[in-house]
Amino acid sequence: MTRVSSAAVGDEGGSGVASLLAERYGEARPADILSNAVIGQLLNHRSVRAFVPDTLPENVIETLVAAAQSASTSSNLQVWSVVAVENPAHKAELAALAGDQDFIRQAPLFLVWLADLSRVRALGEAHEVTVEGTEFLESLVLGVVDATLAAQNAVVALESLGLGSVYVGAIRNRPLEVAESLKLPPYVFPVFGLAIGYPDPQRPASVKPRLPQAAVLHRETYDASRQPQAVETYDRVLDAFWKGQAQEHPSWSQHVLSRLGRAQALKGRDRLLALARALGFPLR
Repeated sequence: MTRVSSAAVGDEGGSGVASLLAERYGEARPADILSNAVIGQLLNHRSVRAFVPDTLPENVIETLVAAAQSASTSSNLQVWSVVAVENPAHKAELAALAGDQDFIRQAPLFLVWLADLSRVRALGEAHEVTVEGTEFLESLVLGVVDATLAAQNAVVALESLGLGSVYVGAIRNRPLEVAESLKLPPYVFPVFGLAIGYPDPQRPASVKPRLPQAAVLHRETYDASRQPQAVETYDRVLDAFWKGQAQEHPSWSQHVLSRLGRAQALKGRDRLLALARALGFPLR
């Protein structure tokens, strides 16, 4: 393990990790971090929305699921599942339900990650035991957390294989139709999708800057005093990023307020509580 100082950023012989740190934070990069190959891979993450049609390696799905199942799971309950979709017509159907995003059709593999309490319910029925705990909001949250941890492990694994991916939260726009398409039983909720394939070199994705650590890192107690300056800095850094991409975008502050300012901007997800109940979750 080595320590990378921000002083090395921009040096011709500087560490690749240091350069990635500069991409990830811009002017707000940390002064010093520890680094190794894994940290470098994590810093190099970017969302890929353009894929080539190349066939994926044999057993890639099993490999990604093995990595996913190696993630932590609350109390070893393992209340998550994943549906792998490769059929072009099925991917097209899910793409239409998830904001009509063409990269879902384009990607050779689309994984839908599920909070899955149906397995626990079936276990209770088989042993004639009431599993009342599955009826509470906590259990759905537990399933969502488990599915998310598992998916991120899969993302780290697939990137190590030279693949790219992008999360698709729009799978929650129309969860009832998604559940029907995937033939989900009650007590299963589609949390998000993940489009996977080889990145198209003609349409490369970039490392997108993140908020300064001052916005998200608190020591001992929560301290909001640094938030305004951190957000102001990030607005400037992200604006420079978009200009470097030759794209016009509102500031991050404006984007957040637009995205969360009105219920309509949630694109149907404002009804998530009712939809989760329709999928079998009492949510007491």
